[in-house]
Order: sequence, then structure tokens, then C-alpha cells
Amino acid sequence: MRLNDGRVLPAFIGQALRGEDLTVFGDGSQTRSFCYVDDLVEGIYRLLLSDYAYPVNIGNPSEITIKEFGEEIIKLTGTTQQLIFKDLPTDDPKQRQPDITKAKAILGWEPKVARAEGLRVTYEYFKSLPQEELYRAAYHREFIKQ
Repeated sequence: MRLNDGRVLPAFIGQALRGEDLTVFGDGSQTRSFCYVDDLVEGIYRLLLSDYAYPVNIGNPSEITIKEFGEEIIKLTGTTQQLIFKDLPTDDPKQRQPDITKAKAILGWEPKVARAEGLRVTYEYFKSLPQEELYRAAYHREFIKQ
């Protein structure tokens, strides 16, 4: 995951590390679910080794609102920044929650890493990036201006 790719997790952590307020689009009631990369790779690997030839959702069905997620990031990073609210883009999905019923039944797979643990490890990774990476002119600036 790149720090400045425009997705909410790296956007929030990047903003916190740069001392910026965290940008929430809409009222923050839209939901997302986050799956730690180790779990995702394990699920894809199991699908690869299986004889099942159809799509299977691999993800974490544990939902959180964007507003709550921003509050988690502020607490995790210990920043004094706040959430700021901007207009919701028209194409922003209201809910993202995978149905992993097939993954459980066919692959014997479900996520193991709790969101809090995944966020802690991800935050430590982003903190370790060089300063020039943190401030690289990238997608995050254009995305925030919308």
C-alpha cells in the first residue's frame, strides 16, 4: 500500500504524520472493512491451491464507519488533529463489507489479524518511511482538494 494512493487508510495515516487534519468525505457514516495484507495473501494463496474456479470474496467483514475509523487513527497516532468534513463524492460507496461465506466453506479461510493490530503494524511501517516519501507530491493533495 502506497502512502499517497488516495485510499482512506494511507490518507488518514499520512495526514496524521504530516500534522494535517484528517479529511472525511460526507458525514462519515459510510462503512469500510479492512483486511490485513497477511490475511489477504493467505486467502488468495488458499484459493490458488484449491480446485474452485469461481470468484471468492477475500476480506474482513468487520465494518467500521469512516468517522469511527478516523477517530481510531487519531487515537493510534496520538495526534492533536481533528476530523474535517468535505462533500461526499457522488461515486463513493456507502458500504463495503465482503461476504466471506464461500471463503470459510471452500477454503477454510477467515481473517485472523484484528484491525487494531493491523493498524499498529501499518502505522509503524508508514512512520519508518523517509520524510521525502511522506511529503512526496502525489495523489493525496489532488484528492483532498475535491
